[in-house]
Amino acid sequence: MFSRYKKPQIEGAKPIGATSADDTENLAKPTVPAKAPAAADPAPKPKAATPAPPDKDLKRRERIEELKTEMHHRLLDNLNLAAIEKADPTALRGEIVSITSEELSDMGVVLGREDRDTLNSELFDEVMGLGPLEPLLKDESVNDILVNGPHSIFIEREGKLQKSEIRFKDEKHLMRIIDKIVSAVGRRVDESNPYVDARLKDGSRFNAMVPPVAVDGSLVSIRKFKKEKLAVDDLVNFGAFTEEMATYLQAAVACRLNVIVSGGTGSGKTTTLNALSSFIGNTERVLTIEDTAELQLQQAHVGRMESRPPNVEGKGAVTQRDCLRNALRMRPDRIIVGETRGEEVIDMLQAMNTGHDGSMTTIHANNARDGISRLENMVAMAGIEMPLKAVRAQISSAVNLIVQASRLQDGSRRMVSITEVTGMEGEVITLQEIFRYERLGLQEDGKIIGRFTGTGIRSHYSDRFKAWGYDLPASIYEPQGN
Repeated sequence: MFSRYKKPQIEGAKPIGATSADDTENLAKPTVPAKAPAAADPAPKPKAATPAPPDKDLKRRERIEELKTEMHHRLLDNLNLAAIEKADPTALRGEIVSITSEELSDMGVVLGREDRDTLNSELFDEVMGLGPLEPLLKDESVNDILVNGPHSIFIEREGKLQKSEIRFKDEKHLMRIIDKIVSAVGRRVDESNPYVDARLKDGSRFNAMVPPVAVDGSLVSIRKFKKEKLAVDDLVNFGAFTEEMATYLQAAVACRLNVIVSGGTGSGKTTTLNALSSFIGNTERVLTIEDTAELQLQQAHVGRMESRPPNVEGKGAVTQRDCLRNALRMRPDRIIVGETRGEEVIDMLQAMNTGHDGSMTTIHANNARDGISRLENMVAMAGIEMPLKAVRAQISSAVNLIVQASRLQDGSRRMVSITEVTGMEGEVITLQEIFRYERLGLQEDGKIIGRFTGTGIRSHYSDRFKAWGYDLPASIYEPQGN
């Protein structure tokens, strides 16, 4: 169940033996003063340190960057900018190669084949793509791209952050790429409007913050859009949860329980929501509402909505709450909100309470109890004047199930808890945990040792499951042995 990664074997340097007498017979011996002890000769006087040879790779990289800047300006003078977006990529690449070859010849610059190929590839990315970021966007193993100024780019692979060797030439180069992204979606970013959210052509989420708010250079965050649709079986195979948990979740979704997926940033909330949606029948009308369209529902009848920020004049904003209110007039069977984070929580809870059973959303919270508290806080921030007991009664009747997703310290993502909302006792919302993930230890390579287990508590909704044709065996709730 747990994948093992072998530590790289680092060989230590071999010990250097003492020089034998035979080896030193032909060496010139230094003049030794008469009073010097005969037991041992003094060490030879070290020679003056010679400067280290220049880093050829670094110089080569700098040379390519200088040529790329110059050639980019020349390309802009030669290419038809209006036709670039509609141009065939193969034809455009050929034209760039031709222009580059001609311009290098005029400049009297001779490049090896490898350098020429590198230059042409990077020029194509500058013209058609997002410059230095383009290789990272094409790398399927990269989940997140995090830019902390022009010379510091980090990526996330398998839940772990690592620094990339890719760099921008300077802040001006980075700003040009940011402007290229935001202008394509009708936005702008500058000192008066120093932050922006956008969606790339492939669906990836983009966020940028520029100076003076970003102190050490522009900050960029790209959450890459996953093209593959991960089914429940895939997540079970990856160890995100077990077959028993999948059986339970299938019954919960099919029986139209209202589900909240809770977790931190990058914990896999959207992936989990996508997988759970696969249990929705094709006969149901599903409407999705998101800030950035990421959900990839697999049903035949899906209506997708995306909120919109205000334009440069501060007008034209369409909030998630606007979308949700309109969705209620569109005869939905289920409503799925990509993430509930503000005043739309009121409409979401009302929808769950007024005939739209089986609706789902995600929230940011550390555990199920914190998730309930977060819903309470969002209701309060929406400015609704309601007694706390009334707010909790609304939540307890609307929400049936909280699925907690988490990214663990080794980078793995797990469904660490499935908790049911069972009602209220006095003014307290009552919860019961059905499944949990138990951590048992740590392997030498840093991988977490753990197991999924039932808590031994029978589902509060067992009778509902049975009425819908899902008679789950009692064994799925049993705790795992020690």
